[in-house]
Amino acid sequence: MALVFIGLGSNLGDGRVNLIEAWKQIGSQAQITPLSLSSPYQSEPVGMETQTWFTNAVGALETTLAPAELLKELLLVEKGMGRNRLSGKDRVIDLDILYYDDLILHSHDLDIPHPEMHKRLFVLAPLEELTPNHIHPVLQQSSRHMRLALQAHYEVSRMSW
Repeated sequence: MALVFIGLGSNLGDGRVNLIEAWKQIGSQAQITPLSLSSPYQSEPVGMETQTWFTNAVGALETTLAPAELLKELLLVEKGMGRNRLSGKDRVIDLDILYYDDLILHSHDLDIPHPEMHKRLFVLAPLEELTPNHIHPVLQQSSRHMRLALQAHYEVSRMSW
């Protein structure tokens, strides 16, 4: 079983409800065992034209699916919840593989670890909540260290479910 961390985000509708629904759908897959879901965090959109704030979380799961198969399942959850990846930046749900064990993978469809995660406080804050000492296999920095490096530049607010 691979240990995987997934980033979840939403800025359309009730973000908390969307994240919980996506997490339930992910966990309903036969080859996926959900382990834990962070608190939700609210954040301002970064590098986007939209003004609608995001609700984000990180989930930890175990799976026997290969990375490409897991990505396919995540994209099906997104599509089933109404996400159209070709239309705009606003989204009901966005699901990203952050880590897949300590795998380093660069393919046409998938980069692991997620190539932008170390620049996104809305990913690092919930990731640190779940696994503060996890070491990024490329940058060789912990979740906590990466989060502290960004703390002064961005703001996120921890929410409750």
